[in-house]
Amino acid sequence: MANLKKMLRSSKPIVIPGVYDAIGAKIAEKVGFEAMFQTGYGTSATLFGMPDFGFIGATETVDNARRICRAVSIPVIVDADTGYGNALSVWKLVQELEASGASGIFLEDQRWPKRCGHMQGKEVISQEEYTEKLGAAIDARQSKDFIIVARTDARATEGLDNAIERGLQNKKTGADVVFIEAPKSIDEMKKIGKSINAPLVANMIEGGATPLSSADALYKMGFKIILYPLSVLFANTFATMDILKELKKSGTTSKFKQKVVGFDQFNDLVELPKFRKLEKKYGFKKME
Repeated sequence: MANLKKMLRSSKPIVIPGVYDAIGAKIAEKVGFEAMFQTGYGTSATLFGMPDFGFIGATETVDNARRICRAVSIPVIVDADTGYGNALSVWKLVQELEASGASGIFLEDQRWPKRCGHMQGKEVISQEEYTEKLGAAIDARQSKDFIIVARTDARATEGLDNAIERGLQNKKTGADVVFIEAPKSIDEMKKIGKSINAPLVANMIEGGATPLSSADALYKMGFKIILYPLSVLFANTFATMDILKELKKSGTTSKFKQKVVGFDQFNDLVELPKFRKLEKKYGFKKME
């Protein structure tokens, strides 16, 4: 498996898609991504049909991580939200996620119940309390290659300058990557890049608070991880609505032949040939 720490030291941006299930993870790996992100919003939406509004907990996050990590051989960074409790909760969560095969986490400083970083009405805990949680996450990891991304949502509640101060403190505490969530302009993003000398995350959400920019442009601003957490969720929702509307309207999906993968192509994606070989190897031979 590729080493995220080495990737962070490379001289190019790391573009990371968000996934929320094993099949999406396999597709991301197949098309050539070097790493992926287990999105909390995607997990909440697909497990419960509910928004990123504090409905999922540690159990759902760890269970989903276990399924996704088993399906692929590239690094998976897990959205651990706020850690679902205090510093001890964070310590336990990190140990469970690392054991499940995860290669890192995002840990945020929102007050519970949290919400998507591009929604209104967020609140953050004190920097002192977050530092305790971040320290617990750093202490809990067994491998130095497991990365901790420290996210602050303080831009929305305390302003950009205070958010940058939190980011600097998080770097000092020992975070591997710093994430200032939801800057509202290119100028704000440039200021973040100039102010914090650390690997930084740019969070690109279609229709979100932060303007979309290319990976190369963001890298030049100082951002290392270019995250697209909801693109797969949004695209799959669009495609699902499209084909189901057609099925409801016409009673057939024949118009969509060129817009869906074929049966054999999908079977290759889920590695049916491999399991046929295993079935042949381990299956009972018919009695003569």
